[in-house]
Amino acid sequence: MARHKIEVKRGNIMKTLGKLLGYMFHYYKGRLIMVICCIAVTAVAGISSSIFLEILVDDVVTPGLKLGFDAVKGQLYTIIGIMAGIYVFALICSFVYNRTMAVVTQGFLKHVREDMFNSMQKLPIRYFDTNTHGDIMSYYTNDTDALRQLISQSIPQVTYSVVAMITLLVSMLQSSIYLTLVVLAGVAFMVLVTKLVGGKSAKYFVKQQNSVGVTEGYVEEMLTGQKVIKVFCHEEAAKRDFDKVNDELFVNTDKANKYGNILMPAIMNIGHVLFVVVAIVGGLLVLGGVRNLSLSGLEDEVITMGAIVAFLNMSRQFTLNIGQVSMQVNSVVMAIAGADRIFGFLDQKPETDDGYVTLVNAVIDDDGNVLRESPTRTGRWAWRHPHKADGSVTYQELKGDIRLLDVDFGYVPEKIVLHDVSLYAKPGQKIAFVGATGAGKTTITNLINRFYDIADGKIRYDGININKIKKSDLRRSLGMVLQDTNLFTGTIMDNIRYGKLDASDDECVAAAKLANAHDFITRLPEGYNTMLTGDGSNLSQGQKQLLSIARAAVANPPVLILDEATSSIDTRTEYLVQKGMDALMEGRTVFVIAHRLSTIQNSDAIMVLDHGRIIERGNHDQLIAQKGVYYQLYTGAFELE
Repeated sequence: MARHKIEVKRGNIMKTLGKLLGYMFHYYKGRLIMVICCIAVTAVAGISSSIFLEILVDDVVTPGLKLGFDAVKGQLYTIIGIMAGIYVFALICSFVYNRTMAVVTQGFLKHVREDMFNSMQKLPIRYFDTNTHGDIMSYYTNDTDALRQLISQSIPQVTYSVVAMITLLVSMLQSSIYLTLVVLAGVAFMVLVTKLVGGKSAKYFVKQQNSVGVTEGYVEEMLTGQKVIKVFCHEEAAKRDFDKVNDELFVNTDKANKYGNILMPAIMNIGHVLFVVVAIVGGLLVLGGVRNLSLSGLEDEVITMGAIVAFLNMSRQFTLNIGQVSMQVNSVVMAIAGADRIFGFLDQKPETDDGYVTLVNAVIDDDGNVLRESPTRTGRWAWRHPHKADGSVTYQELKGDIRLLDVDFGYVPEKIVLHDVSLYAKPGQKIAFVGATGAGKTTITNLINRFYDIADGKIRYDGININKIKKSDLRRSLGMVLQDTNLFTGTIMDNIRYGKLDASDDECVAAAKLANAHDFITRLPEGYNTMLTGDGSNLSQGQKQLLSIARAAVANPPVLILDEATSSIDTRTEYLVQKGMDALMEGRTVFVIAHRLSTIQNSDAIMVLDHGRIIERGNHDQLIAQKGVYYQLYTGAFELE
């Protein structure tokens, strides 16, 4: 199965990060600007302690030692008061931005999940046929969780550290260029270590994110096929295969965390060494009486002890902020990897729909003439066909006349699987498809639904090229019962109503009776209000199939597609269902795919397919008389594979 594998490179990181920030500002521009301002205030307030420390040493402590406490206590109280006020204000700003970021984070993730789900509804069936469901689920879980950590922790921390480092750099240059150069030399070494170690860590964090998707896809596959695994005693083989993907996840996670856990201690130890070096160089400058050099130029006075103390504090804060940024590298890379996967999912090309013919309620006379479009439900439908040439609008009654003309199709352009298929189904006719697995039976029905578009030829619906019909309206006119049933969490009534969301309870019950599902439903403890969970795991396969037939019945479409609709039902139940199906099919165009030839004997036309070609066609009696492939299948000389 295909999957969106990620490889995060430097250019991609900046591009994806820019896209992510643009996405965030789209929803929360005002709040994010306020957060940035609050973070800046908090960062500057944290640095102000170093400035006050220099004033405290030079203007309070040193004079106080000479003149006594009483001489400097007023200035001391003033400094303490100002610092207290700054820190209280910074505390308020910190509370505001943390509270705001909590709201922004969860709100933004809500928008991301909504956008992903809305985008998913627009994707073509081809996408879900070529991507594992577990991998798609990981977009909603692991990848959004990585985004959560980025938005709630990494972005605020990096913003704080960047603002702090810029402010600290300016303050250090203002204090002493000599000592600043010493710090920058140490910082350059830190950056080199971060690049070497962080790069290794980032590579494996990206691999880890890929491995998580593979593991979840495999687990989802195993959960779905659990019964098959047990029937064929495949448990040990399944465990071996799981061990392989799990081991790959372990190795990538282990290496990612190994390098990630080395980074912070390395940066901190370099910072400790740098602190000592700055202290030694500063002491030598003081003892040597070296004239100080700052942004204001070469000063006459040597650097003061207060300036050295303040500078040491600033250098420590500078290296701590570098350490904080380096610690966020892994979270940022993981989040960018997750964001890249999410944006890749959101950027998937949606299902194209150039149709402009729509389905409308109509008032139709006894001769089939459409008198007018109706704003209310009439029970009769018509195709509303606007003509671009002259702007006129014509109406064509929905009858269910479907014709395939010289249709070719391939799931990939290089490999055609249907060749020159032509057939017609007049309103009310039952058309059956027979053939071995892979002959193209289900593919034809997928083309009628426009789950896939044909490569060549035409398909006409009531004389209209289906490419001109809006897909939602086309599919609303078709009912489909698949071999694999899909039920949803909710009551039995809700699942039947899925075929027609505005159907009344009475209509749902009537549809259940038509499908012969009413009897087993009424025997359930809560009847139609029985809750279904886990795709109807509390029902038998036959019962689930009956509900899917009832769901199609309540939709009351003019065209039905039955893809092995009775394959999961026992012979007795099949007899009951067949009676209901006969009533359901009356007056409708029906396409039937069946391996049980007994269920299609009354078809108006039977199409025998082989390798994507129709090799025989006719009704049951005609094909038996031909004594061809159908005859041999019916008499047991051949068997469908």
